[in-house]
Amino acid sequence: MRLTSFIATAEGGSRFIEVEAPFSQARQDEFGHTLRLSEAYASPAVQFVELPAGMDQDWHCAPARQLVVVLSGEIEVETTDGETRRWRAGEAFVPADITGQGHRTRCVGGKVQLLFAPLAEGFEFARV
Repeated sequence: MRLTSFIATAEGGSRFIEVEAPFSQARQDEFGHTLRLSEAYASPAVQFVELPAGMDQDWHCAPARQLVVVLSGEIEVETTDGETRRWRAGEAFVPADITGQGHRTRCVGGKVQLLFAPLAEGFEFARV
């Protein structure tokens, strides 16, 4: 499964990259279906987060390398190279710019509810 991540650049800025969470494992369920699973990891502190309508954060770093799943609403992120991307309910991304100038974040059209699942130390997605 392809995910968008944003990382700190060597110059202190940020940019988007694509990463892959491969379905590297398989198991049969009791009904004979083959389920494909990614590598598992233990998250140190999963949280539900609600961002207020109209939120417009200036440059800031991600608090941790984490998987973010949008549960409701729409969120927009801008990196220092000027690129912006948006995610809606059911979509996920990986903020990983924990150093440097960071990114900007905006709520689009109302409040946004998210699930934050920090990545375990040493856990890496494959870069595409």
